[in-house]
Amino acid sequence: MKTILRKTAKWLLILLLLSLLPVLLFRWVPVPGSMLMLERWVETRSDDRQVDFQKRWLPYRAIPDNIKMAVIAAEDQRFAEHHGFDIRAIQAAIEHNQRGGSLRGASTLSQQVAKNLFLWSDRSWLRKGLESWFTLAIETLWPKQRILEVYLNIVEWDEGVFGISAAAQHHFGIAAGVLSDQQAAQLAAVLPNPRRWSAASPPPHALQRSRWIRQQSRQLGGAHYLRQMEAGGDWPQWLTLSHWQQQLNK
Repeated sequence: MKTILRKTAKWLLILLLLSLLPVLLFRWVPVPGSMLMLERWVETRSDDRQVDFQKRWLPYRAIPDNIKMAVIAAEDQRFAEHHGFDIRAIQAAIEHNQRGGSLRGASTLSQQVAKNLFLWSDRSWLRKGLESWFTLAIETLWPKQRILEVYLNIVEWDEGVFGISAAAQHHFGIAAGVLSDQQAAQLAAVLPNPRRWSAASPPPHALQRSRWIRQQSRQLGGAHYLRQMEAGGDWPQWLTLSHWQQQLNK
């Protein structure tokens, strides 16, 4: 029995280490696709639907600051501070869900990248466990701006529309680089349900949320927030010597 357990543990460790290879690769290489894209493609084939999949990689520097800040304000306001998991948001979501009503999630941008890039869509404990593993790997091996870059290039904004470049063209008929602040906020506002809500003509509650997103983006610091986040360097701040020196001096 002990031999079987040792062999099982050994192979699990090998599989986990092998799973780090694509994480390392995608730290530098543009992501060609995601598991969510594959899942959507399979759905269209099973339903005999003709969907024109739209996706074009846009480098971080070519993505405007307003959409970067909009998704941070909408989805993960402590993105620059946490290490993959926002404990405060998780606690708040648990308390909210215990009171009843609509379920509230607490996934960070890092968790969403891990799930959409590498995993399938369901709520099983196995998938959540793998999501946690990939989230830790991404946060360890990628800088924050890379996480944000990949998120904005693989996130879904309508059926078959993936990434900010395709979304700007699909919803507004323009390049991502010339999105207005309001258009960026509307794109972020529909992310909870991007296949039912149109960013170009959002429902009233999403339009109201877009105004809140613009306000939150300004309060977070806008471009200054991003420049400070980027100043963390090529590796996450918590892996740098300066980070721990600051912690010891507090």
